[in-house]
Amino acid sequence: MSIPGFRRLNMDDNLLLSFEGAFAHQADFERELEPFLQALELGAGEWMPDIVKGKRRQSYSRAAIRKILREERGERSTSIGLYRKKWPVLDMSLRLRFPPLPSSLQVWLDVQPLALFAEDECCRSFMEMVRAWAIHYPAPYASAHSMADRELAGSPHFGRDAEVSRRDGFDKIYELCWLNVFGPKLVEGVGRERMLSTPAHLVEELPNGSVLLVLRPTAADFASDEARVAQARAHVHLRPDLDFDTVLNTLRERSAALAPVEPRFHPDLAPLLSRLPDEFAISERQQKIAELNAFQPPEPEEWLPVALPSDVENPERARSDYGDLSESLVAALHTQVPSIMEETPESLTDLDFYFWRENFPERYTRDLIDEHTAPALGAYLGGMLVRRLGGTWVPRQKLEESQVRVDKRVWLPFLRARRYMQSRQSLLDYSLTQFFREAERHRA
Repeated sequence: MSIPGFRRLNMDDNLLLSFEGAFAHQADFERELEPFLQALELGAGEWMPDIVKGKRRQSYSRAAIRKILREERGERSTSIGLYRKKWPVLDMSLRLRFPPLPSSLQVWLDVQPLALFAEDECCRSFMEMVRAWAIHYPAPYASAHSMADRELAGSPHFGRDAEVSRRDGFDKIYELCWLNVFGPKLVEGVGRERMLSTPAHLVEELPNGSVLLVLRPTAADFASDEARVAQARAHVHLRPDLDFDTVLNTLRERSAALAPVEPRFHPDLAPLLSRLPDEFAISERQQKIAELNAFQPPEPEEWLPVALPSDVENPERARSDYGDLSESLVAALHTQVPSIMEETPESLTDLDFYFWRENFPERYTRDLIDEHTAPALGAYLGGMLVRRLGGTWVPRQKLEESQVRVDKRVWLPFLRARRYMQSRQSLLDYSLTQFFREAERHRA
């Protein structure tokens, strides 16, 4: 049984709920957990977990949850993961803490895609679930909102030093999310009357003195201008010290930063560049797409119109040495880049992505790169021109002068590999993918 890798699939925005409530540790913790599970099963709908995971995995059931929580229990806490095997994706953790730590029930819940919460009924079920949790496990503060927008808002520190943030928590209303639970301390800090008169879709006082506040009927339209105006009005109502226009302009800027940007990448590099945005935080991806749309790599200059004559005594031995270098690269990277063994143009793109993601030129020593990695890459790249484009090696004593003749042009793969391995940016400026495509275009 496999679990989808949430971080790998996390290409779209998602709804993130963070919840930490009081937990009656004196009672049987398994019995005390029943209201939590009942609310989850009633409220989850399409994103209902089907896997429970501790050190091992089981299909979802209350019995499985109880069993794994017992197996995972330490002196101070126990925890499980809850997931789904199929779309929509769920990545959820449940942690129970026990004395001498403050007893608590902590939930971190990601559901992707956020678009799932464009439907009223789905959002109502979610609200009912959180309401039930907040009543049974009183929380000083809990919230659910777009992960991307939370990142832009600076959550969870909101501009504070991390140590101060951990010490003080959400001690005043730094931000308003789509769904909010304000505990009695926050309510009294704002003023209960003011809190209950907040202009919002739902404002409900809970039996324990907390207030459930939901800005809009649905979570997915948070970035619309109508939603931003509602968010700003509610925030300024709760924080009269804030200026409405300033708050609204900030929210609109966040919406603009999240507005979808259509990819228009350089055609040679599109297979590579299309992978890069997903390596950034969700909140940064549209900006990265725009930057990569504007990126124009220099045309490859590592070629000659006429070949330099070979100046080695034994050309066949030199070609064999290039083969050994190429094989050393395959041996070193076949686990990280499995396609390298197939020696296709797609293998070059996979290598480009691997070296960029690892920031290889800036993480590893220059001696290793100059003496081993770059020569091996040059040999592998040259071998691709030979195998895939019908090229012929023209060995030279100086490695960077060694050439591959492809019809009327002569290419310098070792020189390209040296330039390629200078920095993270040079991996894009001098990509292996673009070099191969350029040579392919000039083949007669």
